[in-house]
Amino acid sequence: MGEKSTGPNPTDRSKSGTKRSLLVEGQGIPIGITVDGANRHDMKMTKTTLQSIVVCRPPPSPSPPPSSSSTTNTQQQHICLDKGYDYPEVYELLEEYGYTIHVCKRGEDYNNGNKKKKRRRIPKYRARRWVVERTHSWMNRFRRLLIRWEKKEDNYIAILHFVCAWITYKRGGVFG
Repeated sequence: MGEKSTGPNPTDRSKSGTKRSLLVEGQGIPIGITVDGANRHDMKMTKTTLQSIVVCRPPPSPSPPPSSSSTTNTQQQHICLDKGYDYPEVYELLEEYGYTIHVCKRGEDYNNGNKKKKRRRIPKYRARRWVVERTHSWMNRFRRLLIRWEKKEDNYIAILHFVCAWITYKRGGVFG
């Protein structure tokens, strides 16, 4: 069906499919997106997803600012990822980019009956992996994206960028 960025879907009888890797900010507004074959592992798409950010990132700070009245433009930047990104290569890449990393560990279950594991608490921070899933749901409201009809990768990415722009416009609330 497509030229690049399609591959056999491991969950759908090996039909050709596409995987979207999406990076969003805290409110669910998309800031970066890439596509690849459905059989591509999440961790291998990390670098291209981070490189697809279309806005300028503020410089990250290695630690929280000393006081809230600080006049510096640096701030601590967090990134939340699921268990599919729990690999040393991903950690190295994210440290290169200056993120504070929050990744669920493979093989650990945080809701194991009554035995809840003690997690390190970070003040004013909650895990927000569901925000990406919600943004994917917003994207799926566009019928054009439910089935990939575009044969060329560039055409599909152009439609994805249009959808991301539309979501940003609607979530921005500038015009009501």
